[in-house]
Amino acid sequence: MNVSTARKGMAIALTALMFGLTACSSGGNDGGGNGQAGQANTNQAAGSATDAGGSAGSKTFKLWLGWTATINNDSMVQKYWREHEPGIDVQLEATQGDAMTALNLKLNTGGFDDAALFGRSDIVDSSMTRSNSILPVEQYFNMPDKYPGLASIPKEYLDAMKDKDGHIWSIPTWFDQNPKDPWPGWASLGWFVRKDILDKTGMKTDDLKTISGVENYLKAAAQQKDPSGKPYIPLSFLSDASDENVILSTFGVSTSTAGGVIPVEKKDDGSYQFIYDNPQYKAAYQWMNQMYREGLIDAEAITDKAERYKEKTKSGRIAMNAGGFFNMDAHIWEILDGPTEPAWFYETIPYPQVPGVGHIGANQIVNPYPANDLYISKDTKNLDAILKFVDYMLTPKAEQQQVANEGPAGVFWDWVDKPLGLWKFTDANYQQLHDSGDAAKIASTNPGLYGISSYSNEWYPWWNYAVTDPKGRQKTIDFTEQIGKMGGVRVAEPYDMVKAKPGGLWEKYLPELENVRKEFKAKLLMAKNDKGFEAAWSDFQSALEKRAHWSELKQEWNATFQEQSAAAK
Repeated sequence: MNVSTARKGMAIALTALMFGLTACSSGGNDGGGNGQAGQANTNQAAGSATDAGGSAGSKTFKLWLGWTATINNDSMVQKYWREHEPGIDVQLEATQGDAMTALNLKLNTGGFDDAALFGRSDIVDSSMTRSNSILPVEQYFNMPDKYPGLASIPKEYLDAMKDKDGHIWSIPTWFDQNPKDPWPGWASLGWFVRKDILDKTGMKTDDLKTISGVENYLKAAAQQKDPSGKPYIPLSFLSDASDENVILSTFGVSTSTAGGVIPVEKKDDGSYQFIYDNPQYKAAYQWMNQMYREGLIDAEAITDKAERYKEKTKSGRIAMNAGGFFNMDAHIWEILDGPTEPAWFYETIPYPQVPGVGHIGANQIVNPYPANDLYISKDTKNLDAILKFVDYMLTPKAEQQQVANEGPAGVFWDWVDKPLGLWKFTDANYQQLHDSGDAAKIASTNPGLYGISSYSNEWYPWWNYAVTDPKGRQKTIDFTEQIGKMGGVRVAEPYDMVKAKPGGLWEKYLPELENVRKEFKAKLLMAKNDKGFEAAWSDFQSALEKRAHWSELKQEWNATFQEQSAAAK
Protein backbone atom coordinates (compact mmCIF):
# COMPACT_ATOMS: atom_id res chain seq x y z
CA MET A 1 0.00 0.00 0.00
CA ASN A 2 1.52 3.37 -0.92
CA VAL A 3 1.22 6.50 1.18
CA SER A 4 -1.52 8.03 -0.93
CA THR A 5 -3.66 4.89 -0.95
CA ALA A 6 -3.20 4.40 2.77
CA ARG A 7 -4.25 7.92 3.53
CA LYS A 8 -7.19 8.01 1.18
CA GLY A 9 -8.44 4.82 2.74
CA MET A 10 -7.94 6.20 6.24
CA ALA A 11 -9.73 9.47 5.46
CA ILE A 12 -12.75 7.61 4.12
CA ALA A 13 -12.59 5.08 6.92
CA LEU A 14 -12.57 7.71 9.66
CA THR A 15 -15.82 9.16 8.40
CA ALA A 16 -17.31 5.69 8.16
CA LEU A 17 -16.06 4.85 11.64
CA MET A 18 -17.95 7.70 13.28
CA PHE A 19 -21.14 6.66 11.51
CA GLY A 20 -20.54 2.95 12.01
CA LEU A 21 -19.78 3.04 15.72
CA THR A 22 -22.77 5.23 16.44
CA ALA A 23 -25.13 3.17 14.32
CA CYS A 24 -23.91 -0.21 15.49
CA SER A 25 -23.61 0.48 19.20
CA SER A 26 -27.32 -0.08 19.72
CA GLY A 27 -26.65 -3.81 19.82
CA GLY A 28 -25.08 -3.47 23.26
CA ASN A 29 -21.78 -5.15 22.34
CA ASP A 30 -18.84 -3.06 23.49
CA GLY A 31 -16.45 -4.58 20.99
CA GLY A 32 -15.30 -8.04 21.94
CA GLY A 33 -16.50 -8.98 25.41
CA ASN A 34 -15.43 -6.13 27.70
CA GLY A 35 -17.30 -6.30 31.00
CA GLN A 36 -20.44 -8.23 31.87
CA ALA A 37 -22.46 -7.10 28.86
CA GLY A 38 -19.68 -8.13 26.50
CA GLN A 39 -19.31 -11.52 28.17
CA ALA A 40 -23.04 -12.10 27.91
CA ASN A 41 -22.90 -11.36 24.19
CA THR A 42 -19.95 -13.72 23.76
CA ASN A 43 -21.83 -16.49 25.53
CA GLN A 44 -24.87 -15.82 23.38
CA ALA A 45 -22.76 -16.01 20.20
CA ALA A 46 -21.16 -19.24 21.33
CA GLY A 47 -24.59 -20.70 21.99
CA SER A 48 -25.73 -19.64 18.55
CA ALA A 49 -22.75 -21.40 17.04
CA THR A 50 -23.74 -24.62 18.72
CA ASP A 51 -27.32 -24.27 17.57
CA ALA A 52 -26.29 -23.47 14.01
CA GLY A 53 -23.94 -26.43 14.00
CA GLY A 54 -26.95 -28.58 14.65
CA SER A 55 -27.91 -28.07 11.02
CA ALA A 56 -25.19 -30.51 9.99
CA GLY A 57 -25.53 -31.53 6.38
CA SER A 58 -26.52 -28.07 5.18
CA LYS A 59 -25.56 -27.76 1.52
CA THR A 60 -26.25 -24.11 0.75
CA PHE A 61 -25.52 -20.64 2.11
CA LYS A 62 -25.55 -16.99 1.08
CA LEU A 63 -22.25 -15.12 0.80
CA TRP A 64 -22.34 -11.33 0.84
CA LEU A 65 -19.34 -9.71 -0.87
CA GLY A 66 -18.04 -6.38 0.41
CA TRP A 67 -17.38 -5.07 -3.10
CA THR A 68 -19.16 -4.39 -6.36
CA ALA A 69 -19.37 -7.35 -8.74
CA THR A 70 -21.46 -8.73 -11.60
CA ILE A 71 -23.19 -11.78 -10.16
CA ASN A 72 -24.47 -14.89 -11.92
CA ASN A 73 -25.26 -17.55 -9.34
CA ASP A 74 -25.60 -20.17 -12.05
CA SER A 75 -22.02 -19.76 -13.29
CA MET A 76 -20.15 -22.82 -14.53
CA VAL A 77 -17.78 -22.96 -11.55
CA GLN A 78 -20.61 -22.54 -9.04
CA LYS A 79 -22.44 -25.41 -10.74
CA TYR A 80 -19.33 -27.53 -10.28
CA TRP A 81 -19.14 -26.60 -6.58
CA ARG A 82 -22.79 -27.53 -6.18
CA GLU A 83 -22.69 -30.82 -8.09
CA HIS A 84 -19.17 -32.08 -7.29
CA GLU A 85 -16.66 -30.66 -4.82
CA PRO A 86 -17.13 -29.32 -2.24
CA GLY A 87 -20.83 -30.09 -2.79
CA ILE A 88 -22.00 -26.66 -1.65
CA ASP A 89 -24.42 -24.26 -3.32
CA VAL A 90 -22.99 -20.75 -2.77
CA GLN A 91 -25.39 -17.91 -3.54
CA LEU A 92 -23.51 -14.63 -3.87
CA GLU A 93 -24.70 -11.09 -3.24
CA ALA A 94 -22.53 -8.10 -4.16
CA THR A 95 -22.35 -4.70 -2.50
CA GLN A 96 -23.64 -1.74 -4.44
CA GLY A 97 -22.05 1.64 -3.85
CA ASP A 98 -19.88 2.46 -0.85
CA ALA A 99 -19.02 -0.68 1.11
CA MET A 100 -19.02 0.93 4.56
CA THR A 101 -22.38 2.59 4.00
CA ALA A 102 -23.81 -0.73 2.80
CA LEU A 103 -22.30 -2.54 5.79
CA ASN A 104 -23.78 -0.19 8.36
CA LEU A 105 -27.15 -0.28 6.64
CA LYS A 106 -27.11 -4.07 6.56
CA LEU A 107 -26.07 -4.42 10.20
CA ASN A 108 -28.79 -2.04 11.34
CA THR A 109 -31.56 -3.72 9.36
CA GLY A 110 -31.24 -7.28 10.58
CA GLY A 111 -27.72 -8.17 9.44
CA PHE A 112 -26.58 -10.51 6.67
CA ASP A 113 -28.03 -14.00 6.38
CA ASP A 114 -25.07 -16.37 6.52
CA ALA A 115 -21.58 -15.10 5.73
CA ALA A 116 -19.86 -11.92 4.55
CA LEU A 117 -16.47 -11.52 2.87
CA PHE A 118 -14.83 -8.08 3.21
CA GLY A 119 -11.42 -6.62 2.60
CA ARG A 120 -9.53 -6.49 5.88
CA SER A 121 -10.21 -3.26 7.72
CA ASP A 122 -10.19 -2.23 11.36
CA ILE A 123 -13.32 -0.23 10.62
CA VAL A 124 -15.17 -3.25 9.22
CA ASP A 125 -13.99 -5.43 12.07
CA SER A 126 -15.11 -2.89 14.68
CA SER A 127 -18.51 -2.51 13.07
CA MET A 128 -18.97 -6.29 12.84
CA THR A 129 -18.00 -7.03 16.43
CA ARG A 130 -19.94 -4.13 17.92
CA SER A 131 -23.07 -5.16 16.04
CA ASN A 132 -23.39 -8.35 18.13
CA SER A 133 -24.38 -10.21 14.97
CA ILE A 134 -21.40 -12.50 14.29
CA LEU A 135 -19.97 -15.73 15.66
CA PRO A 136 -16.59 -16.20 17.33
CA VAL A 137 -14.75 -18.76 15.21
CA GLU A 138 -11.55 -19.63 17.06
CA GLN A 139 -12.68 -23.19 17.86
CA TYR A 140 -12.81 -24.19 14.17
CA PHE A 141 -9.06 -23.62 13.68
CA ASN A 142 -8.34 -26.47 16.09
CA MET A 143 -10.24 -29.25 14.33
CA PRO A 144 -7.72 -30.69 11.84
CA ASP A 145 -9.68 -33.90 11.35
CA LYS A 146 -12.84 -32.05 10.37
CA TYR A 147 -11.45 -28.78 8.95
CA PRO A 148 -7.85 -29.40 7.78
CA GLY A 149 -7.85 -26.26 5.63
CA LEU A 150 -8.75 -24.02 8.56
CA ALA A 151 -6.23 -25.82 10.77
CA SER A 152 -3.48 -25.12 8.21
CA ILE A 153 -3.73 -21.32 8.53
CA PRO A 154 -0.34 -20.06 9.79
CA LYS A 155 -0.46 -19.51 13.54
CA GLU A 156 1.03 -16.00 13.36
CA TYR A 157 -1.99 -14.83 11.37
CA LEU A 158 -4.45 -16.22 13.90
CA ASP A 159 -2.54 -15.00 16.95
CA ALA A 160 -2.64 -11.46 15.59
CA MET A 161 -6.45 -11.66 15.29
CA LYS A 162 -7.24 -12.61 18.89
CA ASP A 163 -9.01 -10.08 21.07
CA LYS A 164 -8.09 -9.70 24.74
CA ASP A 165 -10.34 -12.63 25.64
CA GLY A 166 -8.81 -14.92 23.02
CA HIS A 167 -11.73 -14.74 20.61
CA ILE A 168 -11.31 -14.57 16.83
CA TRP A 169 -14.25 -13.03 14.99
CA SER A 170 -13.50 -13.87 11.37
CA ILE A 171 -11.89 -16.50 9.17
CA PRO A 172 -8.87 -14.93 7.44
CA THR A 173 -8.52 -15.41 3.68
CA TRP A 174 -6.27 -14.30 0.82
CA PHE A 175 -2.99 -14.73 2.69
CA ASP A 176 0.36 -16.21 1.78
CA GLN A 177 0.58 -19.88 2.69
CA ASN A 178 4.23 -19.40 3.68
CA PRO A 179 4.84 -16.05 5.43
CA LYS A 180 8.57 -16.82 5.57
CA ASP A 181 8.84 -16.97 1.76
CA PRO A 182 6.00 -14.81 0.43
CA TRP A 183 4.96 -14.25 -3.15
CA PRO A 184 6.32 -10.82 -4.21
CA GLY A 185 3.07 -9.66 -5.79
CA TRP A 186 2.29 -7.84 -9.01
CA ALA A 187 5.18 -5.38 -8.94
CA SER A 188 4.16 -2.62 -11.36
CA LEU A 189 5.98 0.55 -10.27
CA GLY A 190 8.95 1.38 -12.44
CA TRP A 191 10.49 3.36 -15.30
CA PHE A 192 9.31 2.65 -18.86
CA VAL A 193 11.03 3.84 -22.01
CA ARG A 194 9.81 3.80 -25.59
CA LYS A 195 12.55 1.81 -27.30
CA ASP A 196 11.64 3.16 -30.73
CA ILE A 197 12.16 6.74 -29.55
CA LEU A 198 15.34 5.75 -27.71
CA ASP A 199 16.64 4.37 -31.00
CA LYS A 200 15.79 7.66 -32.76
CA THR A 201 17.94 9.56 -30.27
CA GLY A 202 20.89 7.26 -30.95
CA MET A 203 21.05 6.25 -27.30
CA LYS A 204 21.13 2.77 -25.80
CA THR A 205 19.36 1.25 -22.80
CA ASP A 206 22.70 1.17 -20.96
CA ASP A 207 22.79 4.95 -21.24
CA LEU A 208 19.81 5.12 -18.85
CA LYS A 209 21.55 3.50 -15.87
CA THR A 210 22.00 6.83 -14.10
CA ILE A 211 19.66 9.74 -13.42
CA SER A 212 21.94 11.99 -15.49
CA GLY A 213 21.59 9.50 -18.34
CA VAL A 214 17.80 9.74 -18.03
CA GLU A 215 18.07 13.53 -18.16
CA ASN A 216 20.12 13.26 -21.37
CA TYR A 217 17.48 11.00 -22.90
CA LEU A 218 14.62 13.34 -21.95
CA LYS A 219 16.42 16.27 -23.58
CA ALA A 220 17.11 14.23 -26.71
CA ALA A 221 13.54 12.90 -26.86
CA ALA A 222 12.18 16.46 -26.63
CA GLN A 223 13.85 17.15 -29.98
CA GLN A 224 12.10 14.26 -31.72
CA LYS A 225 8.72 14.47 -33.48
CA ASP A 226 5.89 11.96 -33.58
CA PRO A 227 4.41 10.82 -36.94
CA SER A 228 2.06 13.83 -36.94
CA GLY A 229 4.95 16.24 -36.53
CA LYS A 230 4.32 17.08 -32.85
CA PRO A 231 7.16 16.95 -30.30
CA TYR A 232 7.00 14.10 -27.82
CA ILE A 233 6.27 14.61 -24.15
CA PRO A 234 9.64 13.58 -22.68
CA LEU A 235 8.44 12.25 -19.28
CA SER A 236 4.99 11.80 -17.80
CA PHE A 237 3.30 10.09 -14.87
CA LEU A 238 -0.14 9.96 -13.31
CA SER A 239 0.24 12.10 -10.21
CA ASP A 240 -3.44 11.52 -9.42
CA ALA A 241 -2.37 7.94 -8.61
CA SER A 242 0.87 9.06 -6.90
CA ASP A 243 3.05 7.72 -9.72
CA GLU A 244 5.75 10.18 -8.64
CA ASN A 245 6.46 7.66 -5.86
CA VAL A 246 8.68 5.87 -8.38
CA ILE A 247 10.87 8.96 -8.59
CA LEU A 248 10.92 9.27 -4.80
CA SER A 249 11.98 5.61 -4.59
CA THR A 250 14.74 6.26 -7.11
CA PHE A 251 16.08 8.91 -4.73
CA GLY A 252 15.96 6.44 -1.82
CA VAL A 253 12.63 7.41 -0.24
CA SER A 254 10.27 4.65 0.90
CA THR A 255 6.67 5.49 0.06
CA SER A 256 4.74 2.37 1.04
CA THR A 257 3.30 0.72 4.15
CA ALA A 258 1.62 -2.58 4.99
CA GLY A 259 -1.52 -1.02 6.41
CA GLY A 260 0.36 1.43 8.61
CA VAL A 261 -0.41 5.13 8.84
CA ILE A 262 2.87 6.44 7.38
CA PRO A 263 5.87 5.11 5.42
CA VAL A 264 8.84 4.61 7.75
CA GLU A 265 12.31 3.17 7.28
CA LYS A 266 14.61 1.69 9.90
CA LYS A 267 18.03 3.34 9.83
CA ASP A 268 21.36 1.67 10.46
CA ASP A 269 21.49 3.05 14.01
CA GLY A 270 18.15 1.41 14.87
CA SER A 271 16.11 4.61 14.76
CA TYR A 272 13.14 5.18 12.45
CA GLN A 273 12.92 7.81 9.75
CA PHE A 274 9.56 9.11 8.53
CA ILE A 275 9.01 9.88 4.87
CA TYR A 276 8.89 13.70 5.16
CA ASP A 277 12.02 13.77 7.34
CA ASN A 278 14.12 12.01 4.74
CA PRO A 279 16.33 14.65 3.07
CA GLN A 280 16.01 12.71 -0.17
CA TYR A 281 12.31 13.59 -0.24
CA LYS A 282 13.32 17.17 -0.90
CA ALA A 283 16.07 16.11 -3.32
CA ALA A 284 13.58 14.09 -5.41
CA TYR A 285 11.22 17.05 -5.73
CA GLN A 286 14.13 19.34 -6.57
CA TRP A 287 14.95 17.04 -9.47
CA MET A 288 11.32 16.88 -10.59
CA ASN A 289 11.03 20.66 -10.36
CA GLN A 290 14.18 21.10 -12.46
CA MET A 291 12.84 18.74 -15.13
CA TYR A 292 9.48 20.53 -15.05
CA ARG A 293 11.07 23.95 -15.48
CA GLU A 294 13.08 22.65 -18.45
CA GLY A 295 9.90 21.38 -20.10
CA LEU A 296 10.94 17.72 -19.73
CA ILE A 297 8.01 16.67 -17.52
CA ASP A 298 4.47 16.81 -18.85
CA ALA A 299 2.99 20.19 -17.86
CA GLU A 300 -0.30 18.40 -17.14
CA ALA A 301 1.16 15.64 -14.94
CA ILE A 302 -0.33 17.10 -11.76
CA THR A 303 -3.81 17.68 -13.18
CA ASP A 304 -4.31 14.77 -15.59
CA LYS A 305 -6.89 12.13 -14.71
CA ALA A 306 -6.49 8.46 -15.55
CA GLU A 307 -8.32 8.44 -18.89
CA ARG A 308 -6.40 11.43 -20.23
CA TYR A 309 -3.08 9.94 -19.18
CA LYS A 310 -3.93 6.55 -20.69
CA GLU A 311 -4.90 8.20 -23.96
CA LYS A 312 -1.57 10.05 -24.16
CA THR A 313 0.26 6.78 -23.54
CA LYS A 314 -1.81 4.80 -26.02
CA SER A 315 -1.50 7.39 -28.79
CA GLY A 316 2.29 7.39 -28.47
CA ARG A 317 2.73 10.93 -27.18
CA ILE A 318 5.06 10.00 -24.28
CA ALA A 319 8.76 9.07 -24.60
CA MET A 320 9.19 7.83 -21.01
CA ASN A 321 6.78 7.00 -18.20
CA ALA A 322 7.45 6.69 -14.49
CA GLY A 323 4.92 4.98 -12.24
CA GLY A 324 2.62 1.99 -12.42
CA PHE A 325 2.20 0.20 -15.73
CA PHE A 326 -1.41 -0.59 -14.86
CA ASN A 327 -1.97 3.18 -14.71
CA MET A 328 -0.53 3.37 -18.21
CA ASP A 329 -3.08 0.64 -19.09
CA ALA A 330 -1.47 -2.73 -19.72
CA HIS A 331 -4.34 -3.58 -22.08
CA ILE A 332 -2.82 -1.34 -24.79
CA TRP A 333 0.04 -3.77 -25.35
CA GLU A 334 -1.70 -6.97 -24.27
CA ILE A 335 -3.95 -6.80 -27.36
CA LEU A 336 -0.99 -6.50 -29.75
CA ASP A 337 0.71 -9.29 -31.64
CA GLY A 338 3.57 -7.23 -33.05
CA PRO A 339 4.97 -3.71 -33.58
CA THR A 340 1.75 -2.19 -34.91
CA GLU A 341 1.18 0.39 -32.15
CA PRO A 342 3.44 2.59 -29.98
CA ALA A 343 2.68 0.52 -26.87
CA TRP A 344 4.55 -2.44 -28.34
CA PHE A 345 7.85 -0.60 -27.92
CA TYR A 346 7.64 -0.03 -24.17
CA GLU A 347 10.44 -1.58 -22.14
CA THR A 348 11.11 -1.31 -18.43
CA ILE A 349 14.54 -0.24 -17.22
CA PRO A 350 16.26 -0.59 -13.83
CA TYR A 351 15.80 2.31 -11.43
CA PRO A 352 18.45 4.84 -12.50
CA GLN A 353 21.28 5.39 -10.04
CA VAL A 354 21.32 8.67 -8.12
CA PRO A 355 24.60 9.93 -6.62
CA GLY A 356 24.73 9.26 -2.88
CA VAL A 357 21.74 6.88 -2.88
CA GLY A 358 22.74 3.44 -1.66
CA HIS A 359 19.44 1.62 -2.14
CA ILE A 360 16.03 2.07 -3.73
CA GLY A 361 13.22 3.22 -1.45
CA ALA A 362 10.41 0.70 -1.05
CA ASN A 363 7.27 1.50 -3.04
CA GLN A 364 5.63 -1.88 -2.57
CA ILE A 365 5.56 -3.76 0.73
CA VAL A 366 4.94 -7.48 0.44
CA ASN A 367 2.47 -8.21 3.19
CA PRO A 368 1.78 -11.96 3.52
CA TYR A 369 -0.90 -11.33 6.16
CA PRO A 370 -4.59 -11.87 5.29
CA ALA A 371 -6.19 -9.28 3.02
CA ASN A 372 -9.79 -10.47 3.52
CA ASP A 373 -11.99 -11.62 6.38
CA LEU A 374 -15.01 -13.89 6.30
CA TYR A 375 -17.58 -13.16 9.01
CA ILE A 376 -20.33 -15.62 9.97
CA SER A 377 -23.75 -14.51 11.18
CA LYS A 378 -24.70 -15.78 14.63
CA ASP A 379 -28.18 -16.40 13.22
CA THR A 380 -27.10 -18.58 10.30
CA LYS A 381 -28.78 -21.94 9.87
CA ASN A 382 -26.08 -23.04 7.43
CA LEU A 383 -22.89 -23.07 9.49
CA ASP A 384 -21.89 -26.52 8.29
CA ALA A 385 -22.04 -25.44 4.64
CA ILE A 386 -20.06 -22.25 5.30
CA LEU A 387 -17.28 -24.02 7.16
CA LYS A 388 -17.09 -26.86 4.66
CA PHE A 389 -16.84 -24.44 1.74
CA VAL A 390 -14.22 -22.16 3.31
CA ASP A 391 -12.21 -25.16 4.52
CA TYR A 392 -12.11 -26.43 0.94
CA MET A 393 -11.05 -23.04 -0.38
CA LEU A 394 -8.25 -22.82 2.17
CA THR A 395 -6.68 -26.15 1.23
CA PRO A 396 -2.95 -25.35 1.49
CA LYS A 397 -1.97 -26.23 -2.08
CA ALA A 398 0.12 -23.91 -4.25
CA GLU A 399 -2.49 -23.94 -7.01
CA GLN A 400 -5.48 -23.40 -4.72
CA GLN A 401 -6.19 -19.82 -5.84
CA GLN A 402 -6.49 -21.17 -9.39
CA VAL A 403 -8.83 -23.90 -8.16
CA ALA A 404 -10.90 -21.30 -6.28
CA ASN A 405 -11.18 -19.11 -9.35
CA GLU A 406 -11.48 -21.54 -12.28
CA GLY A 407 -12.36 -24.86 -10.66
CA PRO A 408 -9.99 -27.84 -10.25
CA ALA A 409 -7.57 -29.05 -12.92
CA GLY A 410 -9.16 -31.26 -15.55
CA VAL A 411 -12.52 -29.47 -15.67
CA PHE A 412 -12.19 -26.11 -17.45
CA TRP A 413 -8.37 -25.96 -17.45
CA ASP A 414 -5.48 -28.37 -17.07
CA TRP A 415 -1.72 -28.62 -16.83
CA VAL A 416 0.17 -28.45 -20.12
CA ASP A 417 3.13 -30.52 -18.96
CA LYS A 418 3.17 -31.21 -15.23
CA PRO A 419 1.51 -29.98 -12.04
CA LEU A 420 2.80 -26.55 -11.01
CA GLY A 421 4.09 -26.01 -14.52
CA LEU A 422 2.31 -24.29 -17.40
CA TRP A 423 -1.47 -24.45 -17.71
CA LYS A 424 -4.15 -23.56 -20.25
CA PHE A 425 -7.92 -23.59 -20.60
CA THR A 426 -9.26 -26.84 -22.02
CA ASP A 427 -12.93 -25.89 -22.39
CA ALA A 428 -13.28 -23.71 -25.50
CA ASN A 429 -16.68 -22.31 -24.55
CA TYR A 430 -15.48 -21.44 -21.06
CA GLN A 431 -12.40 -19.68 -22.42
CA GLN A 432 -14.36 -17.73 -25.04
CA LEU A 433 -16.73 -16.36 -22.42
CA HIS A 434 -13.95 -15.88 -19.87
CA ASP A 435 -11.83 -13.81 -22.26
CA SER A 436 -14.70 -11.89 -23.86
CA GLY A 437 -14.24 -8.66 -21.91
CA ASP A 438 -18.00 -8.63 -21.27
CA ALA A 439 -18.77 -8.58 -17.53
CA ALA A 440 -21.95 -10.62 -17.88
CA LYS A 441 -20.25 -13.30 -19.99
CA ILE A 442 -17.29 -13.49 -17.61
CA ALA A 443 -19.69 -13.86 -14.66
CA SER A 444 -21.28 -16.82 -16.42
CA THR A 445 -17.98 -18.71 -16.11
CA ASN A 446 -17.00 -18.02 -12.50
CA PRO A 447 -17.59 -15.50 -9.70
CA GLY A 448 -13.93 -14.49 -9.38
CA LEU A 449 -13.82 -15.73 -5.80
CA TYR A 450 -10.06 -16.31 -5.56
CA GLY A 451 -10.00 -13.85 -2.64
CA ILE A 452 -11.61 -16.47 -0.38
CA SER A 453 -8.58 -18.70 -0.92
CA SER A 454 -4.83 -18.27 -0.33
CA TYR A 455 -1.71 -18.02 -2.48
CA SER A 456 1.87 -19.28 -2.64
CA ASN A 457 5.22 -18.21 -4.00
CA GLU A 458 5.64 -21.80 -5.18
CA TRP A 459 3.31 -21.23 -8.14
CA TYR A 460 1.35 -18.25 -9.45
CA PRO A 461 -1.20 -18.97 -12.22
CA TRP A 462 -0.92 -15.85 -14.34
CA TRP A 463 2.83 -16.11 -14.54
CA ASN A 464 2.48 -19.66 -15.88
CA TYR A 465 -0.32 -19.29 -18.39
CA ALA A 466 0.71 -21.26 -21.48
CA VAL A 467 -1.34 -19.19 -23.91
CA THR A 468 0.16 -15.79 -24.72
CA ASP A 469 -1.89 -15.02 -27.78
CA PRO A 470 -1.58 -12.27 -28.72
CA LYS A 471 2.09 -11.97 -27.86
CA GLY A 472 1.62 -8.68 -26.03
CA ARG A 473 0.22 -10.52 -23.02
CA GLN A 474 3.72 -11.70 -22.20
CA LYS A 475 4.92 -8.11 -21.76
CA THR A 476 2.86 -7.67 -18.59
CA ILE A 477 4.29 -10.86 -17.08
CA ASP A 478 7.82 -9.86 -18.06
CA PHE A 479 7.37 -6.35 -16.65
CA THR A 480 6.17 -7.47 -13.24
CA GLU A 481 8.87 -10.13 -12.87
CA GLN A 482 11.60 -7.68 -13.88
CA ILE A 483 10.36 -4.88 -11.62
CA GLY A 484 10.05 -7.25 -8.67
CA LYS A 485 13.84 -7.71 -8.78
CA MET A 486 14.78 -4.03 -9.06
CA GLY A 487 14.80 -3.15 -5.37
CA GLY A 488 11.54 -1.29 -4.79
CA VAL A 489 9.78 -4.33 -3.28
CA ARG A 490 10.44 -5.71 0.20
CA VAL A 491 8.70 -7.86 2.82
CA ALA A 492 6.68 -6.13 5.53
CA GLU A 493 8.25 -5.32 8.88
CA PRO A 494 6.37 -4.55 12.12
CA TYR A 495 6.96 -0.81 11.70
CA ASP A 496 5.10 -0.93 8.38
CA MET A 497 1.92 -1.94 10.22
CA VAL A 498 1.55 0.73 12.93
CA LYS A 499 -2.10 1.77 12.84
CA ALA A 500 -4.03 4.76 14.19
CA LYS A 501 -5.12 4.45 17.81
CA PRO A 502 -8.87 4.91 18.24
CA GLY A 503 -9.44 8.48 19.39
CA GLY A 504 -5.76 9.35 18.91
CA LEU A 505 -3.93 12.05 17.01
CA TRP A 506 -3.48 10.00 13.84
CA GLU A 507 -7.24 9.56 13.58
CA LYS A 508 -7.67 13.27 14.08
CA TYR A 509 -4.97 14.70 11.85
CA LEU A 510 -4.28 12.13 9.14
CA PRO A 511 -6.81 13.60 6.68
CA GLU A 512 -5.16 17.01 7.03
CA LEU A 513 -1.70 15.48 6.63
CA GLU A 514 -2.88 14.07 3.31
CA ASN A 515 -4.24 17.46 2.29
CA VAL A 516 -0.86 19.03 3.05
CA ARG A 517 0.99 16.40 1.02
CA LYS A 518 -1.22 16.82 -2.04
CA GLU A 519 -1.16 20.61 -1.88
CA PHE A 520 2.60 20.92 -1.61
CA LYS A 521 3.60 18.19 -4.06
CA ALA A 522 2.04 20.42 -6.71
CA LYS A 523 3.72 23.56 -5.38
CA LEU A 524 7.12 21.86 -5.15
CA LEU A 525 6.89 20.32 -8.60
CA MET A 526 5.76 23.50 -10.35
CA ALA A 527 7.85 26.14 -8.52
CA LYS A 528 9.05 28.75 -11.03
CA ASN A 529 12.65 28.98 -9.81
CA ASP A 530 15.02 27.85 -7.05
CA LYS A 531 13.86 30.64 -4.74
CA GLY A 532 10.25 29.66 -5.28
CA PHE A 533 11.07 26.02 -4.57
CA GLU A 534 12.81 26.87 -1.29
CA ALA A 535 9.86 29.03 -0.27
CA ALA A 536 7.45 26.19 -1.06
CA TRP A 537 9.60 23.75 0.92
CA SER A 538 9.66 26.10 3.92
CA ASP A 539 5.88 26.49 3.72
CA PHE A 540 5.54 22.70 3.49
CA GLN A 541 7.53 22.20 6.70
CA SER A 542 5.45 24.85 8.44
CA ALA A 543 2.16 23.32 7.25
CA LEU A 544 3.25 19.88 8.46
CA GLU A 545 3.63 21.26 11.98
CA LYS A 546 0.85 23.84 12.17
CA ARG A 547 -1.88 22.06 10.23
CA ALA A 548 -0.99 18.37 10.62
CA HIS A 549 0.78 18.45 14.01
CA TRP A 550 3.69 16.48 12.55
CA SER A 551 5.88 16.31 15.69
CA GLU A 552 2.94 15.15 17.81
CA LEU A 553 2.02 12.51 15.22
CA LYS A 554 5.55 11.11 15.30
CA GLN A 555 5.53 10.98 19.09
CA GLU A 556 2.26 9.05 19.08
CA TRP A 557 3.58 6.72 16.37
CA ASN A 558 6.64 5.88 18.45
CA ALA A 559 4.51 5.26 21.54
CA THR A 560 2.10 3.05 19.57
CA PHE A 561 4.97 1.13 18.01
CA GLN A 562 6.48 0.46 21.43
CA GLU A 563 3.13 -0.80 22.69
CA GLN A 564 2.72 -2.98 19.59
CA SER A 565 6.23 -4.41 19.98
CA ALA A 566 5.70 -5.17 23.67
CA ALA A 567 2.39 -6.92 22.95
CA ALA A 568 4.03 -9.10 20.29
CA LYS A 569 6.64 -10.48 22.72
